[in-house]
Amino acid sequence: MASEDSLSSNPLLQNFEFPPFDVVDAHHVRPGIRALLQQLEAELEQLEKSVEPSWPKLVEPLEKIIDRLSVVWGIINHLKAVKDTPELRAAIEEVQPEKVKFQLRLGQSKPIYNAFKSIRESPDWKTLTEARQRLVEAQIKEAVLSGIALEDDKRDEFNKIEQELEKLSHKFSENVLDATKKFEKLITDKKEIEGLPPSALGLFAQAAVSKGHENATADTGPWLITLDAPSYLPVMQHATNRALREEIYRAYLSRASSGDLDNTAIIDQILKLRLEKAKLLGYRNYAEVSMATKMATVEKADELLEKLRSASWDPAVQDIEDLKSFAKKQGAAEADCLTHWDITFWSERLRESKYDINEEELRPYFSLPKVMDALFRLAKTLFGIDVVPADGVAPVWNSDVRFYCVKDSSGNPTAYFYFDPYSRPSEKRDGAWMDEVFSRSRVMAQKGSSVRLPVAHMVCNQTPPVGDKPSLMTFREVETVFHEFGHALQHMLTKEDEGLVAGIRNIEWDAVELPSQFMENWCYHRDTLMSVAKHYQTGETLPESVYKKLLAARTFRAGSLSLRQLKFATVDLELHTKYVPGGTESIYDVDKRVSIKTQVIPPLPEDRFLCSFSHIFAGGYAAGYYSYKWAEVLSADAFSAFEDAGLDDIKAVKETGQRFRNTILALGGGKAPLQVFVEFRGREPSPEPLLRHNGLLAASG
Repeated sequence: MASEDSLSSNPLLQNFEFPPFDVVDAHHVRPGIRALLQQLEAELEQLEKSVEPSWPKLVEPLEKIIDRLSVVWGIINHLKAVKDTPELRAAIEEVQPEKVKFQLRLGQSKPIYNAFKSIRESPDWKTLTEARQRLVEAQIKEAVLSGIALEDDKRDEFNKIEQELEKLSHKFSENVLDATKKFEKLITDKKEIEGLPPSALGLFAQAAVSKGHENATADTGPWLITLDAPSYLPVMQHATNRALREEIYRAYLSRASSGDLDNTAIIDQILKLRLEKAKLLGYRNYAEVSMATKMATVEKADELLEKLRSASWDPAVQDIEDLKSFAKKQGAAEADCLTHWDITFWSERLRESKYDINEEELRPYFSLPKVMDALFRLAKTLFGIDVVPADGVAPVWNSDVRFYCVKDSSGNPTAYFYFDPYSRPSEKRDGAWMDEVFSRSRVMAQKGSSVRLPVAHMVCNQTPPVGDKPSLMTFREVETVFHEFGHALQHMLTKEDEGLVAGIRNIEWDAVELPSQFMENWCYHRDTLMSVAKHYQTGETLPESVYKKLLAARTFRAGSLSLRQLKFATVDLELHTKYVPGGTESIYDVDKRVSIKTQVIPPLPEDRFLCSFSHIFAGGYAAGYYSYKWAEVLSADAFSAFEDAGLDDIKAVKETGQRFRNTILALGGGKAPLQVFVEFRGREPSPEPLLRHNGLLAASG
């Protein structure tokens, strides 16, 4: 047992204005989390004894319990994602079951559930604000979905399943991470990596240095290729060495599918347990459980996917034909039998020849500082906010992390956020994400203030600065930063003071991507892009001709890219509706079956992409991957409101931006997303703008 004095100095247990990211260490985790859970357990018992169906006697004490746990667990979970160590991993793994157990106990508290039901059934129900009604209904629904209505033995079974699922998804992502790390290909002969741009060679040399080849340079090597995205993608796009592309592609595709890192059995077990959980709750399959808290239904999701699929198929077939004839013209031996490891490479060549855009040559125009300045200027135009640097105000976990304050038009702080931009493969998971640190909340306000301000994380994995050269970004990375900032804005600009439905909380999952994808659209808006794209050395603006090509390139291979997402979404729904674990069809059979209608080039027989499909097996997208497309429909339609108003009419843009801020960004989870959308747009969403933006409209007509 940890001694009292060591607990009193444990940073996880202090009262802090901002989390002490600089001092929290693996050895704080076990004693800190255990002491916290003990304290919260006592508070929960107290609440259950004294609960009454009223805000002060139920919702406020409950929010305090939920908040403490999510903030403190959020700290260590965040550190695991950005500063992973074996010690931290082991400590979290050890206390995770205890935390899950407490969450289950909280989620299955009969006195709390009954008090919420009493509020729902009381004559005063109609007098509650819409946000409060949504909060109560969400708590009831969540309780039902967490097994509260089950008989005792069924509830025990349910809890076992939850614990096991938590463990399995953890193991799944660790296997993916370890399998990704495990692969290393050292190259000493420059001929083998012909075609690769200097930025990639620099990265490979840096990787080689970190593995003990201290004399490695971009020019002379040796070069170390790994399966991290910033390493994998350049090989697939640029390596003229076809055998190398094949080797890297096959390695990437078979990650975590063999030996002691094999995820196959884990996937089967996850699907089996999810189905059992669904049946316990009285649903036919897990997709129905997933849809219970979403805008869509299984039928509506299927219908949308099929509508988009049929609009995308012919253009995708045409894409492959275009690639074949282009490769033939270039005298490529493989032109007639292009396969998976050729597609990205030849698409890149065709794009360069067609639009003469070389992603690498655009990098100097997208330096991180200029991109951020332009993004913040756009936010000021659209939403009337100022983003100002506040480095030093809050502790950070790495010296590259920036800290910002968001101020409203009268100069008052409304939110803060951390920005961690660069990739650190040895300790940081890949991808880009936004997460909450604190939500906006009246109940959690510090003494002397009326509301606690929201704080967010924004994390990306960009190429780090090399020497005195700033981080130079690809256009895709620019889109990613805009995307994550969209999520952060919805968290930070909420006007909702009920902490449990503020910001992104309680927003149906399939509507959550709306503001993020909406922000990406601005990367194609001429004035916005031109204000971003300034050469980091000369300051010259991106040439107009290049902008026009970027715009045209946006719909390049739109059919193929759309089909790829539709494949992921469809295989996800199939596995969670029709697939029978342990039946005649394996998970790979399902994947193949779906591919017939969603992949122009059939997958390799040994394709094991499911083994690294973390979104649905270790992320929150189980029976929910369709929501990317669902939200794209919403976001394209929301952006079309600005197109209708006139993108060059600054007054109209500001007015529409204000309306977007006051609806989509302000109302949080306090109002049903469909109503929020209609309030902004004046009508229900239509898939038309998405197909139009993707150049797929004619094909579906």
